[in-house]
Amino acid sequence: MRNELEWLTHLIRRHDKEIKELEALDAYYEGEQPLSYMAPELIQELDERVRQVVINWPRLVVDSLEERLDVEGFRASQQAEADADLWRIWQANNLDEQSQMAHLDSLVMKRSYVIVGANEADPRTPLITVESPLQAFTVDDPRTRRVAAGIKRWTQDDGEGDVEHATLYLPMATVWWVKVKGTWVEDVEHKRDDHELGECAIVPLVNRRRTHRSCGVSELKDVISLSDAACKIATDMMISGEFHAIPRRYAIGVGPEDFEDENGRPVSALKRIAGRIWAIARSKSEGVELGQFPEADLRNFHATLNQLAELVASLAGLPPHFLGKATANPASAAAIDSSETRLVKRAERRQRSAGGSWERVMRLAARFRDGVWSEEMQSLETIWRDASTPTVAEVADAVVKKFQVGIVPKRQSREDLGYTQVQIARMEEEDEREAESALGRILGGDITAMTGPKPPPPVPDDVAA
Repeated sequence: MRNELEWLTHLIRRHDKEIKELEALDAYYEGEQPLSYMAPELIQELDERVRQVVINWPRLVVDSLEERLDVEGFRASQQAEADADLWRIWQANNLDEQSQMAHLDSLVMKRSYVIVGANEADPRTPLITVESPLQAFTVDDPRTRRVAAGIKRWTQDDGEGDVEHATLYLPMATVWWVKVKGTWVEDVEHKRDDHELGECAIVPLVNRRRTHRSCGVSELKDVISLSDAACKIATDMMISGEFHAIPRRYAIGVGPEDFEDENGRPVSALKRIAGRIWAIARSKSEGVELGQFPEADLRNFHATLNQLAELVASLAGLPPHFLGKATANPASAAAIDSSETRLVKRAERRQRSAGGSWERVMRLAARFRDGVWSEEMQSLETIWRDASTPTVAEVADAVVKKFQVGIVPKRQSREDLGYTQVQIARMEEEDEREAESALGRILGGDITAMTGPKPPPPVPDDVAA
């Protein structure tokens, strides 16, 4: 059984082994990867005239998924409506924005992390933060598959230089550490939190977790080599455009001494206008011959790039129009929906796996809020926005028909239409006001609409006579 310091050093050592790979994946998403498939001698020869053309397919692959992962709320299985207080905690921690960063890092760098902690300023609103895998790391218990321990690392300038800090998350406590003269010691400025939760207050969002790859797999894994090839082909195309797409001219019987500027100073034709004129010296008696070669056709590069784009689309499940594949006749709405089927299904799979992590986060938040574990929170489920992109008319038609025949209630119909929980709550408040207003009009004397006109008063007998 490891003690706290042993856990800290073990996690740091494991984390250090992965940082280089994570930084490489992050560079591919940002389009900052080095140029591949080009000989170093050629790069040296071309000097600074070559600048890599980046076709950032990795970002397209990731963003196409991340754009379909939007959390709309949380509810227990016994509840018909979303839990309003959990959504309040979500909003108070700006998780509408931060959850997008968590999903993005998870798709790019295999995983991201969410940390839950007590809020001294407002005990009813626990603190929830999203963390990068470049700064956080966890290991799982092989028996329970739950987090056994985790850390968050950062460097902070204390005025005399950068100081390394770390927070250790264990099932029964959270401990802050600082590195002093090369040795980790407990940070006296942060009091340890012996919360006795029974589980770590750090939750990983793992992308494509497998039984023997608990740390996940990046969405970029399948397209990195194809992206490298596309960047190389595009860069070659620009080099060819510089040196071959414009017709090359040649001059036979002309030497370097024949090239002068307006001041009569010699100019190197080969260096200053490389790729434009080839000059070959010969005897002046043989005369001078001028001409040009035909320009190069760059369509071979286009065909290669198109082929690579088709491979990326097939591996990532992207519709052809995402990669610029257009036809003379625009696709119909049904054809577009059909082409997005694989992408939608992949997004729904990510919703299921990420939903489990967000549910654990909100259970921890409820535990910090209430001080006890809630049995009701064990059946918590995440409400996601529809990952598909049907037209508004199609959705409205289907929802109205299901509501009219009584298959779904009004609230579920509004959720299916894509309204947020806040919007639905406002609609329900408006429904109540309208119902109260209608009832008030009825009770206020406007009974005619329900009972018809009142009969005339009876006529006295003496008046009738």
